[in-house]
Amino acid sequence: MSLFKACDWWSATLGEGEEFDQGCLCVGDVDNSGTGHDKIIVGSYMGMLRIFSPHANKCTEGSPADAQLLEVQLQNAIIQVEVGRFVSCSEFLHLAVLHPRKLSVYAVFGTAGNVDHGDQYQLKLIYEHNLQRTACNMTYGTFGGVTGHHSLCIQSMDGMLMFFEQDSYTFGRFLPGFLLPGPLAYNSRTDSFLTVSSARQLESYKYETLAVSADAESRQDSDLPPKAGGKRLSPDWTFVLGEQALDVSVPSFSHSSSSILVLGERNLFCFRDNGQICFMKKLEFNPSCFQPYASGTDGTTSLLLGNHTNMLLVYQDVTLKWAAQLPFVPVAVRVANFTELRGAVVSLTSDGHLLCSYMGTDPSFFSTPKVNAREVDYEQVDAEMKKLHRFIREATRTQDILPKTDAVEDLSVSSNVSSSLDKPSQALIQDMDGLPVPSVTVQVKIKALSALQSFKLSICVQPPLAVTEDQFALEPMGVGSTKVVAFSAFLNGRYPPADLTGDIIVSYSSPTELNPKGVPRVLQSRFSLPLALVCVPSSPAKNTKFKITVDTNQPPVDLSSIFREFSAKTEDKDGSSLAFQLLSGTKVTVVASKTSQRYRIQSDSFEDMWLVVKELLQRFDQHFAKLGIKDFRKSFSGSLPLQDYFLSVDHHFQLRVSAQQYQDLLSERAVQFRAIQRRLLTRFKDKTPAPLQNLDTLLEATYSQVMALAEAAEDNRALLEQAFVRLRSATHLLVLLMSLWQGLTPDQTAILEATLLPLLQDTPQLGWEESCDAAVSHLLRSCLSQSPKDQATTLAQTGGLVLGLPQDTARLKKHIALLCDRIGKGGRLTLASDANVQVPAQVQNLAAPGGVETIAEVAGDAEEMEPPQEITKFLKKKQPSKKVKKEKEKKVASTEPSGATAQEVAGGAQEAIKEAKKERKESSKGKKESRKDSSKEEAKKESKKESSSSKEKKESSKEKEGKDIGDKKVSRKSSVKVKEKTKEPEAEET
Repeated sequence: MSLFKACDWWSATLGEGEEFDQGCLCVGDVDNSGTGHDKIIVGSYMGMLRIFSPHANKCTEGSPADAQLLEVQLQNAIIQVEVGRFVSCSEFLHLAVLHPRKLSVYAVFGTAGNVDHGDQYQLKLIYEHNLQRTACNMTYGTFGGVTGHHSLCIQSMDGMLMFFEQDSYTFGRFLPGFLLPGPLAYNSRTDSFLTVSSARQLESYKYETLAVSADAESRQDSDLPPKAGGKRLSPDWTFVLGEQALDVSVPSFSHSSSSILVLGERNLFCFRDNGQICFMKKLEFNPSCFQPYASGTDGTTSLLLGNHTNMLLVYQDVTLKWAAQLPFVPVAVRVANFTELRGAVVSLTSDGHLLCSYMGTDPSFFSTPKVNAREVDYEQVDAEMKKLHRFIREATRTQDILPKTDAVEDLSVSSNVSSSLDKPSQALIQDMDGLPVPSVTVQVKIKALSALQSFKLSICVQPPLAVTEDQFALEPMGVGSTKVVAFSAFLNGRYPPADLTGDIIVSYSSPTELNPKGVPRVLQSRFSLPLALVCVPSSPAKNTKFKITVDTNQPPVDLSSIFREFSAKTEDKDGSSLAFQLLSGTKVTVVASKTSQRYRIQSDSFEDMWLVVKELLQRFDQHFAKLGIKDFRKSFSGSLPLQDYFLSVDHHFQLRVSAQQYQDLLSERAVQFRAIQRRLLTRFKDKTPAPLQNLDTLLEATYSQVMALAEAAEDNRALLEQAFVRLRSATHLLVLLMSLWQGLTPDQTAILEATLLPLLQDTPQLGWEESCDAAVSHLLRSCLSQSPKDQATTLAQTGGLVLGLPQDTARLKKHIALLCDRIGKGGRLTLASDANVQVPAQVQNLAAPGGVETIAEVAGDAEEMEPPQEITKFLKKKQPSKKVKKEKEKKVASTEPSGATAQEVAGGAQEAIKEAKKERKESSKGKKESRKDSSKEEAKKESKKESSSSKEKKESSKEKEGKDIGDKKVSRKSSVKVKEKTKEPEAEET
């Protein structure tokens, strides 16, 4: 596609502050000069009528004024101007001007001047019609096949077509089903009128049908039954466009052409006279106007089309032939013949820029000067090539996804959180369980380092936190100017938030030389709210459900010196304990050991400990940093509370399942409600009344069920939001404990947090469970994989399953337990592909002072947990009895005296693994029982074989346990080898 700029031939600016539309431009030999050269007639909404006879622009400032023939100020606004034979006794062309309440027909004639001032042109009124209704647009033509003169048809704003024949009013008809006026055109070949209704369909009305239809004195009468002797008005044919039309045109350049063109908002339509569609062209831009013109090729339709990207396009049917750049967006375009130029394109803008242009290129007489030939320095070229190759290599090595920001920012944003709470509080909920809800003021200071505009400031906080105002619209700022914005933050829900940080997002535009409107930019800043916003001091609690112990390498610190805002109201004077009463009702107690360097955090809610633990560790870092202690370390040596964490996971999952069930029930009741409505409508429309057969009672009952289900679904949605916030808190706490447990770096902690918290909120299409499961599975198959082969296979895979709501959380909990186990063995959390480096056993034991017990892994494709070799044998045939299990446990306990302590350290991960093994045993046992019921004879034979094999397996298991006691390292390697052989099918399924 060639893009050339439209060449200016003549231009003018029409007034100041005037407005124009597509009906305000018309071309024709309005003064009847007889030369066949067109004049440009322009009318404005301000009532100014101008007539131009343009010629080529000279290098003088007065050329547009010389081309103006007439300028008249009329009393009313000009909606549309047309040139035609509107006087019956004359064959000359006259000018029809449409006002909102008047139609005027003028004659334009010129008088030859005897001096250098030139010819004089005058405007003479021939006749006018005062309209009873407000006009919208008009069209003209030889209505009814009358030749020699043109009649006029005006469409009013309320949908009435008014017909005028010269100086007399003929009749008027209301269009059926009218809502808003659309474009109007007359087709002389079929003697019909075309318009686009509010139903977004093209309608054709015969003039004869309009003339003989029943007369409607008002708009409401058009929808009533017709009077005696008349016919109800209906269109000859219709076509559904599916979009609103901007203009309708019927070209009549030759008798062979029979096309109707409709310009829509996104498409260009072409129809035959009978309503059949010829073609439809989908436009990739927003059009503004179009104009068909005479083409040298018969059977094709040529047209000019202007759009909102300042382009003028030339189409021949659906083929783009030419494209030219305009200096503005045209609202009307015409083709005219002038004295010095034929086929000029006349375009008009909404603010009065009138341009006559032509498309093409001017010949260029510039010749390229000769350049003295010089020899090529190959050494210099090679040096330049090496330099460029070095730049390319450095550019390809960088893995930055986002572009680097400039060294100097256009804007600086700083926030200041008040150290004291607001008095009075700005919270919407003033009281929670007898405790006042406080608020705190945050001031945001914005300083502009350059001229900026289009300022918008947004405040985002985590639910259930809220702010008094979250959107600010600021005025443009100059260089060095500052603005301060203040708002208050408070708790707006009966549960603690997962994060006390908030984000400040500033969007603005930075003007440049090439873009005066400005380049859009976004700047983000973060602020932290105080802990006193969500809790108050209280008395310590002794008996709690959940406890966490944090170890340090420094002497115990007085808690009252760290939490000064809470120490004033506490009862403990020695500073060894401190309690925080959350506004939601739970209590968190922090106890410092007097003899050791440990701190215990305990509460009746696992999730509520997160904010206190995070604040405690942050204040420890700040306290020891002020003292100049650089080697301060904190760790966690207890067992990971996976079982406590899985309670939050299960609660969130059950609420998601309930939400899906409510959605299904609502869909069923809605279908039932619509079916009853259809039945009732059928009964009501029936001419012979029939009994309702309790359909009205059934409708009321269904409506009550729909409303009850909707309220229950809304309550469940609120509980789901609360459960997700609590799940986020529990996940944050688990990530923090794992980072303290293994001493993870900030990058590894960020990867772990992004894996366990892939979403900031739940959506009906994607939830936390499936997202977290996919992320954890990816880590288990990539950087935490035990085999480089598995990692290469995972990297080669390109597709994956579609994420959806799982049936249960067993798979997710197994993967999370396996993730903790592999991190406990020294696995590296990294996004690099070469992360599969095995750590020696001595380093693993040093890195894991306590925590998740080691789990035997499968060195195959599967990354799920698999039961040991002894259990897999019984999974295939028969489960061992309870007596055998008890005897086996007693023997293991007698041979391993230190096993009890190891099991206590193992904690929640080992329990989760045992539950998974039991589920697998029960499922396999159910399958075997179903098979036994199907065939009694086979069941007897299998039971005998299983009983004999079970004894052998018991003896082999006892021998293996004895071997395990003698040499643990050898037994572990052998168990892994056996699993590689026996569990390949199960690993592939996972």
